[in-house]
Amino acid sequence: MNEARRIAILSTGGTIEKTYSESSGALSNERSVLEIMLSQLELDGVEIDRVPVMNIDSLEMDQADHERIVKVASAYAESHDGVIITHGTDRLPLTGELLVERVGERPRIPIILTGAMRPYELRNTDALQNLTEALLAVQLVEPGIYVAMHNRVLRFPGVVKDYQRMTFVKQPSGIGGADNPT
Repeated sequence: MNEARRIAILSTGGTIEKTYSESSGALSNERSVLEIMLSQLELDGVEIDRVPVMNIDSLEMDQADHERIVKVASAYAESHDGVIITHGTDRLPLTGELLVERVGERPRIPIILTGAMRPYELRNTDALQNLTEALLAVQLVEPGIYVAMHNRVLRFPGVVKDYQRMTFVKQPSGIGGADNPT
């Protein structure tokens, strides 16, 4: 019988974890919904270690936040078979590129970043699909830094958010472009 794969899921906030506040009528990062999403999935063969790192919109992240995510991911990469980072999509490419810079393009294990364009609590969310794809990808791809969303897995470096198509694309020249607010 095969031993379960140990997967660390680092949560940092972003749209994937936004919740609706009845009092303010706004979506915000007040509490995590990751446990609710995970409870809906069949997770045979994996042991999940859930690691709350922060719970903020990625537009609020600064360089210290990106460094913290990379530091935590690097630590869990030493003791786990895979790492998934749930992350806001606006600054996700910055964390991916920083991981490549600090950890290298070929870490010991796969490190997968994922997020959502529409919060889990909305009816037409992409959050559960993207989390499911990240859980599958972390078990199948070779060691490296990736984003898994919208039925594709893209390897860093050179992954950017396409603000017109609202997904991620591979751009050989790396981060940049007129449609990127960073």
